[in-house]
Amino acid sequence: MAEAPLLRDLVVLFATAIPIVFIFHRLNVPSIVGFLIAGVLIGPNGLGLIKGADDVERLAELGVVLLLFVVGLELSLEQLTQLGRTVVTAAALQVLLTAALTTALMSAAGLPTAQAIFIGFVVVHSSTAVALKLLADRGEIDSAHGRLTAGIAVIQDLCVVPMMLLVPVLAHPSAASPLAITLTIAKAAVLVAVIIVAARMLLPRLLELIVRLRIRELLTGAVVLFCLGTAWLTAQFGLSLAFGALVAGLVISESEYSHQAVAEILPFRDTFNSIFFTSVGMLLHLDVVVQHAAALLGLTVAAILLKGVLIGTVIGALTGSARLAALVAAALCQIGELAFVLARLATSSPLLSSLHYDLFLAVSVVSMAATPFLLHAAPSIAHLLQRTRGQRPEPLRPKDELHGHVVIIGYGLNGRNLARVLRETGLRYRILELNPDVVAGARRDQEPIIFGDATRADLLHRVHIEHAHVVVVAISDAAATRRIVAVIRQLNPHATVIVRTRYVAEIDTLYRLGATEVIPEEFETSVEIFARVLRRLRIPRNVINVQIDLIRGERYGMLRGLTLPRQSMHDIQHLLAATLTETYLVDPSSVAAGRTIADLGLRRATGVTIIATVRGGTPVTNPGPEHRIEAGDTLVLLGNHNELDRAMARLEPKRAAGEDSP
Repeated sequence: MAEAPLLRDLVVLFATAIPIVFIFHRLNVPSIVGFLIAGVLIGPNGLGLIKGADDVERLAELGVVLLLFVVGLELSLEQLTQLGRTVVTAAALQVLLTAALTTALMSAAGLPTAQAIFIGFVVVHSSTAVALKLLADRGEIDSAHGRLTAGIAVIQDLCVVPMMLLVPVLAHPSAASPLAITLTIAKAAVLVAVIIVAARMLLPRLLELIVRLRIRELLTGAVVLFCLGTAWLTAQFGLSLAFGALVAGLVISESEYSHQAVAEILPFRDTFNSIFFTSVGMLLHLDVVVQHAAALLGLTVAAILLKGVLIGTVIGALTGSARLAALVAAALCQIGELAFVLARLATSSPLLSSLHYDLFLAVSVVSMAATPFLLHAAPSIAHLLQRTRGQRPEPLRPKDELHGHVVIIGYGLNGRNLARVLRETGLRYRILELNPDVVAGARRDQEPIIFGDATRADLLHRVHIEHAHVVVVAISDAAATRRIVAVIRQLNPHATVIVRTRYVAEIDTLYRLGATEVIPEEFETSVEIFARVLRRLRIPRNVINVQIDLIRGERYGMLRGLTLPRQSMHDIQHLLAATLTETYLVDPSSVAAGRTIADLGLRRATGVTIIATVRGGTPVTNPGPEHRIEAGDTLVLLGNHNELDRAMARLEPKRAAGEDSP
């Protein structure tokens, strides 16, 4: 049988990578680091399980193409216009300052200018995959620091376009004249314009035709064809494959079929990306890492500090929040996957020597592995910074001191809806929000809002927290929510503190910290669903309300899978038994026909209450004692099982002597 070396290499690759990635996942270390470590172990410079990596590198090249294609798909131009001034400003400053400072430091270390600029390009990029995955796992994507992190990462990814265009120019400094740079950019612009125009004219019609055929394989094939075809076309004009794939993704992102395209391409992307990152690890020389361990450690710390301090300084200057600055800096201080793409472009050029490549790769791996721990430590670092320096307070417009008002912390969807209701009912309230763009918009709407970090006592004093009657905490940052509740309870022991949370694990902790009510989003959705189901099944509303009150009273213990105490289960059965309803259609021969409720004396005789009657489809609720019952009426009766049984027996028509029972 013919030997299949490529197949063998792929088997070794995945057989090694899967258990390593699993172990790293259990340790809360990003999977990208696991693939890189797997590549180090099995590569020619490690255990030598894969000696010739040429075939794998070709697959890795395809992985880069698919990686950049999906990045382009996710870089919706429409979404970029909605990022907000703060995000765009922060991202632009971060990219420019990081590139400039890194270039200056590398030049001072004696590197040629072109090489120093390239290293600046590499250091700029953070790992979008690592940062957003960690924030998603923590449930903080929708938080203020989550939105800032995502926006900055998106703009970083977009900056890879001009950087890829400039890599060939930097690789040949003799040709790096202003004219050469201008021609390169002009050629790319013309090519991109041609691709976009052609795609906008043909692609929507083609995709619509394929979608109408309802053949899934055709859509997948068309998407892959457009991705690879555009990459190949740009390569024919002297540009990189990755650049063409990115352009293809950007074009399709504006199509109405972009979400389906992402769904179809993701399995390919994930598979080939694992090959890409593993192949990158294969190129790392372990002996170089061991020989330069001290330099590696120093460079890693320097890279994390450089990016962390710059990002933190920019965010702190724009928002005035040390907490926000620390969290965003911790999420973005590593060197990410698009830096690998740039490094791969430069491996065959003088821009990146073998030693520099090995050190860069090792620094990237260690910085990504450190990110989860840095993000975990960020709130403590922020608290330390807040103690060492004051935060810029921002006063409200002069008003009399408030008493008995509502404080809303977080002006997202829930905060806006609550503020609208309070405003319409004439109740006084104050809002505290950490997103400067949101604050600016709310001020234009004349909302009583101030910008600030609610974890700080001095900012809470600005909204008169000590005199508030109710405080509502509606933010997506679990760690900040815990601290806010603790600080509020110190400043105002008597306020009603209502907290929204997304996590079951936070419920008991928040109650211990002093929350009056904790509203978990998922469980409240479950409560609403089962309440509506029971209403559709004609279960009496009072029974449904008893169930809801019991679930909330037990702090959602039933939904959390906790065993309720025996006494609680007894109470449930007792309450259900005591609050049943029944209906009875009045027969012409019934003792109730033609009599008033007082004459019938049903409550006096059986304990059952007639809470409503229905005649001709028209209900009469809470009928008085003088209300006359007629044949054909439907009575709605309230009582327990025994009482209802006695009432039914009393209402049944009297049978003639000798008549058989039914």
